[in-house]
Amino acid sequence: MEFLGIVDSMTDTDGFVVIGTSNVPEIGSPVFDSDRNKIGSIKRIFGPVEEPFISVAAFNSANVRMLKGKEVYTTRRTQNGKDKRRNRRD
Repeated sequence: MEFLGIVDSMTDTDGFVVIGTSNVPEIGSPVFDSDRNKIGSIKRIFGPVEEPFISVAAFNSANVRMLKGKEVYTTRRTQNGKDKRRNRRD
């Protein structure tokens, strides 16, 4: 798991905003808390390149308020084996 950033604020649509690092994963990548519980997925990335803001859609809106100020993590999303395909000329 890679460090994504620290939860800064909550959104109106049961999500939260993370102040991230410059190493930002793709939209749709899963987001985990420090206990490795899956808490959401990346919805949007905006702001400055050095320290972007990352909007996360939370899976469970009841736990969102407890995440403020906590560190969150992510993993790189795979392409479901698309990079393993053989070239048609082989």
